[in-house]
Amino acid sequence: MADNLDRMDIKILERLQIDASESSSEIAERVGLSQSPCWRRIQRLREEGYIKAQVAILDREKFGESMYIFAQLKMGRLSDEGRERFMRAVEEIPEITEAYTLFGEMDVMLKVLAPNMAWYQNFTFRTLLRLPGVEDIRSVATLSEMKCSHRLPLPSR
Repeated sequence: MADNLDRMDIKILERLQIDASESSSEIAERVGLSQSPCWRRIQRLREEGYIKAQVAILDREKFGESMYIFAQLKMGRLSDEGRERFMRAVEEIPEITEAYTLFGEMDVMLKVLAPNMAWYQNFTFRTLLRLPGVEDIRSVATLSEMKCSHRLPLPSR
């Protein structure tokens, strides 16, 4: 699908990844395009699904101490209904910021925002181990954040 993008589309998407709060006229000026065609391109990129959402990225340190913990879950066999219940439950837990299925020994990896280890221990027993199908959990706690980026590397044209 990225084959439909030209060099100007890529430049616009790069700008939006840097600062989505810029107006279409500011973006147009930065990428070397007039405002109306730039606005139309942005609308097309939204309609075609290249732009999923525009959000504010908050500074989690402003909300107090926290750490990310990656919880790898070993799942038992689940029916389609059980799998749906598991996915809905994960979606409803705000401390789980990302979730992925895995190849290998473990089946699911969750990225959990935790204020501290004591909280995470309680969260493990009261929440994670009670999710449908969870048989085992292996956790990796982060010490520091070296890089956190939401920018996708875009193809050069």
